[in-house]
Amino acid sequence: MEYRPLVPRRPLRVQELYTVHYFEFTGSYAFPGERHDFWELLYVDRGEVQVTAGERTCRLRRGRLIFHAPGEFHALSAVGVAPDLVVVSFRCDSPEMASFQGLVAEAGEGERALLARIVAESAAAFSTPLNNPDAPGLERREAAPFGGEQLLTAALEELLIRLLRRDAGAVRQETRPRENSGTLEQVMDYLAARLDCQLTLKQVCQDNLVGRSQLQKLFHTHTGGGVMEYFAGMKIQAARRMIREGRLNFTQIAARLGFQSIHYFSRRFRQMTGMSPSEYARSVKMLSESGGVYPDDRANNA
Repeated sequence: MEYRPLVPRRPLRVQELYTVHYFEFTGSYAFPGERHDFWELLYVDRGEVQVTAGERTCRLRRGRLIFHAPGEFHALSAVGVAPDLVVVSFRCDSPEMASFQGLVAEAGEGERALLARIVAESAAAFSTPLNNPDAPGLERREAAPFGGEQLLTAALEELLIRLLRRDAGAVRQETRPRENSGTLEQVMDYLAARLDCQLTLKQVCQDNLVGRSQLQKLFHTHTGGGVMEYFAGMKIQAARRMIREGRLNFTQIAARLGFQSIHYFSRRFRQMTGMSPSEYARSVKMLSESGGVYPDDRANNA
């Protein structure tokens, strides 16, 4: 039998990378704005920012992302809490990218994992500091791991595909307001204020006067996962921030976030990040050599 090859279709292909950043700004940070001829993705990992995108202005809290199309003027400023931001700029000429123009979306666990991979692979592949806003481009690291740029690009392309699939043609926030958005934001604020607690879904529903099925459906629609899954992700995000700050050891972090034991904390951390807390701390320490400000390893000796 003669076999016939099939060339895989790649409707979304990233041709060029311009920047990959992980910024930890102050609460008073403000960027006056710019425009450029390539795409930019902005994700809020902590805090809240006010974003200007063309003629519109919107607020993005933790867990949300926005796309700026080529040629679109965009600016931002911090709102209250010091924000941590992921910024990725790239060129993709695929016609499907038109669906991302004006898109504001919630990042689910899968999208957050891909963003984390993009940042991690960028830190390993490039010598350009992740927190340098003035870097004109990416400089290759001499001893970069094999295939890092390809894995980074693959993660970015998968992120784009996931968003297109999930949002059914990328419905834009400004053209279709989210149903029950007040309830969603109320519950998210409720969870954020109780990261030190061991909550149950029943308790969350009772305290927020919302039905179990209604709340689960709401979270699945806008985050891609369930309520308690989202709450666990918030805890691990907070743990990662505490590890970066370096003021508490792992046992103290586990207690601060309401985990029953350091062992359970470590297991959940690995499940959600793919690495142990100590492995995460070492990888961040490695990034410090690229100009970041990170904790001393001694702070994390549990």
